[in-house]
Amino acid sequence: MALSGEVLTYLIPTGGWSITGDDFDSIIYDDGVKPITKKQFEDGFAKIDEAKAKAEADKLAAKQSAQAKLAALGLTPDEVTAIIGA
Repeated sequence: MALSGEVLTYLIPTGGWSITGDDFDSIIYDDGVKPITKKQFEDGFAKIDEAKAKAEADKLAAKQSAQAKLAALGLTPDEVTAIIGA
């Protein structure tokens, strides 16, 4: 699950804010920083969670693709590990 700081970094990537708790009411903005709405803050959690899930799915798909290519070459994961020394 996304953290409040991650959501704020996503919504206000230039910074200019601090948060002392985990809720919307604990956000403090620096002078000149446009505040976000509570709805934007709450919706940000779902967006971050979706992005994390997609990144994890993409990573798994890339690993499965690499393993399939290795198998097509006749190499096992253990053999590849021995070659690269990992």
